[in-house]
Amino acid sequence: MRRLRLLRVFVLVGVLALMAAPAAGAHVAHAGHGHHHGKNIVQTAVAAGNFDMLVSLVEQAGLADTLAHGGPFTVFAPTDAAFAKLPTATLDALAADPALLKKVLLYHVVAGKVYAAQAAKLTSATTVEGEDVQISVTSSGGLKVNDSNVIVADVKAKNGVIHAIDSVLLPPSLAPAPKNIVDTAVAAGDFTTLVKLLQATGLDAVLAGDGPFTVFAPTDEAFAKLPKATLDALAADPALLKQVLLYHVVNGKVLARDAAKAGSATTVEGDTVTFSKGCRHHRHHTLRVNDANIVAADVLATNGVIHVIDKVLVPPTG
Repeated sequence: MRRLRLLRVFVLVGVLALMAAPAAGAHVAHAGHGHHHGKNIVQTAVAAGNFDMLVSLVEQAGLADTLAHGGPFTVFAPTDAAFAKLPTATLDALAADPALLKKVLLYHVVAGKVYAAQAAKLTSATTVEGEDVQISVTSSGGLKVNDSNVIVADVKAKNGVIHAIDSVLLPPSLAPAPKNIVDTAVAAGDFTTLVKLLQATGLDAVLAGDGPFTVFAPTDEAFAKLPKATLDALAADPALLKQVLLYHVVNGKVLARDAAKAGSATTVEGDTVTFSKGCRHHRHHTLRVNDANIVAADVLATNGVIHVIDKVLVPPTG
């Protein structure tokens, strides 16, 4: 039963852990040659100063000695900022289950020294945990491991190499079963108002269908910003409610990078939404739709994609 509860926690990882990553074409910085070459992997991570959470978890899992003296290893190392994306409940669950923590950490380790130039020629690599990570090169030459961007590559250590990444990797065996858009929203737990309104209009059945759809999904917090009178008016007028909800849906699967290039899209409701760069003061707001920030992009579902937004969109003809 505890493992089932943990897997439910990891559903949140699947929904949220993407959320504030840089665009797929993120620039990859390369570490200077031999900057930490005299130190082992653990000492190098400590000296870098931005892997405190990783080092702490490695020590908790009893892997510090292995990564300090074994090898050579290639470590895809989530930064402290990457770990900060995870819900506290997820970190607590990992800390409470040493075997699960060790499994997740070893999924970030590959035997041997694999530098970025070598990794770029691969499509996958088998981790010490036993499962594969997927490796890809973006159109701008950036390196990705699964859905995580390599933000600093080729940090040398005397027993291997470290590649800093911007999201924690999740072994496929722990990933939740694929869900459609509605089930994904329900599992996330942050869209109870949206789901309730979809159900009230019968649109939940539509968005659980074949699709594909792109949904700009306001969180419960976004709906809470609306005056109560507005919510009451929507609840009292099914046609208007349906119009507003369909203004959040675009036919087809439109990822964030494609939306940014397109500049606009026609919604199922019939009006257009526009895309622009997010506010520079909000590090995670990389894209906006109308005047709403996309706070979590590219949440994949079996029948499309969800972009989480912090404000309810209002059709111009509404």
